[in-house]
Amino acid sequence: MIYGYLVVVLNVCFIVVVSSAFLNCKPGKKVNSCYCVAGRHSALEPRVGGAHTQSDSAVKPAITLSRGDPLTGPPVRTSMERLCIAVATCVLASASVKVSDEHFGNNPLQAHDWWGQYEEGIRHYSKEALNKEFPEKTRAASFSHPVFRCPDMSPSPSVPSSVEFVKAADIKVIAALGDSLTTAIGANATTVLGIPIEFRHVSWSIGGYGSFQHVITLANILKLFNPNLLGAAPGKTVHGMQAHISETGFNLAVTGHNTFHLPSQTRHLIDTLRGYEGLNFEKDWKLLTILMGMNDICDYCKDKALFSADNFIHYITVSLEMLMNEVPRMIVNVVQILPMQTLREVQRPTPGCLLQRSFCPCLIEPAARSAELLELVEVNWEFQRRLELLLYSDRFFRDNFAVVLQPFLKHADPPRLPNGKIDMTFFTHDCFHFTIKGHEELAKGLWNNMFQPEGGKMTVSSFSDPVTLSCPPKEHPYIFTRPTAARAAQRPSRASVSLLLLAALRGFLFA
Repeated sequence: MIYGYLVVVLNVCFIVVVSSAFLNCKPGKKVNSCYCVAGRHSALEPRVGGAHTQSDSAVKPAITLSRGDPLTGPPVRTSMERLCIAVATCVLASASVKVSDEHFGNNPLQAHDWWGQYEEGIRHYSKEALNKEFPEKTRAASFSHPVFRCPDMSPSPSVPSSVEFVKAADIKVIAALGDSLTTAIGANATTVLGIPIEFRHVSWSIGGYGSFQHVITLANILKLFNPNLLGAAPGKTVHGMQAHISETGFNLAVTGHNTFHLPSQTRHLIDTLRGYEGLNFEKDWKLLTILMGMNDICDYCKDKALFSADNFIHYITVSLEMLMNEVPRMIVNVVQILPMQTLREVQRPTPGCLLQRSFCPCLIEPAARSAELLELVEVNWEFQRRLELLLYSDRFFRDNFAVVLQPFLKHADPPRLPNGKIDMTFFTHDCFHFTIKGHEELAKGLWNNMFQPEGGKMTVSSFSDPVTLSCPPKEHPYIFTRPTAARAAQRPSRASVSLLLLAALRGFLFA
């Protein structure tokens, strides 16, 4: 009964906060029987290039949860804000389900009720636990990385026409597709209540917050080579609510999405790029990063057919073929999925880790060494194997398009302290997603892989030892895109060489 009243208060407080952010109001103004207590007006601008549907987008981050961004200054909350933060977050579940039903039908499995899982997870929290802050999980405002410079940071003398000769500085556009790891959900949250905030601006593959010295992301590294890079995510969003491209950039990942959603994300991206003002769709070189599949593992026990390795590969293939057939001058990084079994170790006796069970039950709930867990580990490995089989080929390689499998996560073990225990500063309060610290290691691993040839790409055994960022090699300053299979296809066989020699000899003798 007490929890029922809490949920009612949650709904009321959340409506107050959202009303103040999304309606044209000022603090103290009465709107629909609620009073605006925080926030700013944020009417959505006209959508660009088929931009976000409600379910396939994040939210324009107009909700002022605190005064001061965690990356620019310490949050200072009023008592009203603290009350609403403490009791407001669960309620988006109802709005989220409505959006999901509208877009995906009434199948709760397909809709992936992220908010329902989140609400279920925080049922176990006390008010004190909900408001407890963990400053070690956030980035201090005074933090600064050393300057990163390379001997050659210049673009090609002219825009390259071949995908094999694209330098970092030649990349004009960056984009990303995926799930909550790419939306960077909770990545700089100070409390459990901040987990639904998607910190897209610090996401490993596309975050555009500040500069490289503020936070290391693939986009911020590329901005050192091309300061005019287009598409980096500039802002935060809130899961399940509508957002504008001015906040998401070309980070069109959606928290909670499975691989069967990837074709719709891909279509959204293609339409957005094609219609975006200031982007030369035909001539600009574009870099896309895709990481997808972990939610399939998390949901595998719910529907083994839907989340099979066959379906995983099918939807990856469909998406890549769409890109290859419709988008010129694009390099696609497909990042190998993590071995997820070791995430079971990312636990500690705090309520926050109960969210891990809500978000990934098929991985967390089975007993150790159970048949269910062994099957899941095998499926995880099969996902990796099948992805290699698909992409270690020349199927997605053309003069102006290439897909490259980046394997740096293939064997990754969670970061550990000297005593062998998991370093929890790499993980958000849900014990499942990465903090900025983790996102930066992913960014460095991806960057290094891009300038390593197939067969010579590094894999990270553990993030306990920070990845050292490398410069493009002097002898090959281009992103490696030609697969070994394509190189092998170019080499003539011994038999063909013999025939050529025989023909030449015959021509010489009978000339």
